[in-house]
Amino acid sequence: MPVSTTIAAPAQTVPPGMQYLYGSGEGAAISAQAWRALVNYVGWQANDKSGESAVLAPDATLAVPRWMSCGTKPRAAVFDVDETVLLNLGFEYNDAVHPAPYDEARWQAWERTGLTQVAAVPGAVEALNDLRKMGVTVVFNTNRSVGNAAQTAAAIIGAGLGPAVHGETLFLAGDDATGNKKDSRRAMIAAKYCVVAMGGDQLGDFSDLFNAGLPPAARRAAVTTGAISAKWGVGWFVLPNPVYGSALKGGVDDIFPQDKRWTPPAAPEAK
Repeated sequence: MPVSTTIAAPAQTVPPGMQYLYGSGEGAAISAQAWRALVNYVGWQANDKSGESAVLAPDATLAVPRWMSCGTKPRAAVFDVDETVLLNLGFEYNDAVHPAPYDEARWQAWERTGLTQVAAVPGAVEALNDLRKMGVTVVFNTNRSVGNAAQTAAAIIGAGLGPAVHGETLFLAGDDATGNKKDSRRAMIAAKYCVVAMGGDQLGDFSDLFNAGLPPAARRAAVTTGAISAKWGVGWFVLPNPVYGSALKGGVDDIFPQDKRWTPPAAPEAK
């Protein structure tokens, strides 16, 4: 009887961040928790008469934040798309099995063709439906390309998250002259709506000021101190993304303060 010479292929490994975000119950639970908190906040906010938007005013700073005025404008909630309402499972699968540096041409191909290899973020479909039932318009503000507007709308709608109409409830990179910056698009949305809540997985989904060259420690301090620190869970809601983006930077000296470093004590000498 011949002996098989077939060698089993090595098991494919998945990066820890992808395991967490796309496969773990913990990642799903945090997403569902964030969406439920957002809906609860918007429901409570219906009785808030402060007249303030969740969008920073053009002359605001992180140290001295000011908010756009709502007046009598109808309410809206504004969300990033990728890894906020939509999980890019097909693209990240390709990254997991064929690791390579980020390539813009490959991402553009994904935007055009990966319409069905996506899934809604846990809790997002129910939350967006609840917001719409409250009379809140759901608006998507994404750095996907304006050239792929039809495909992006189709992906959002196909995942059960729509409607998404370009120029009305869908805003994209290329809608103005600022490229991947979102503040001018947020201002366009806030000119029409009272933005009661925003959700995203990157700090740039809330303000471009976070991406103005701040080193990791200063960026972290900007979200944990001062008036901005009071906005998390009160108008601004963050979804988990340990896979890619502006959060993933910094070396040992950026991340671990000198006074918090620990070295195990030396083992006692054997007698």
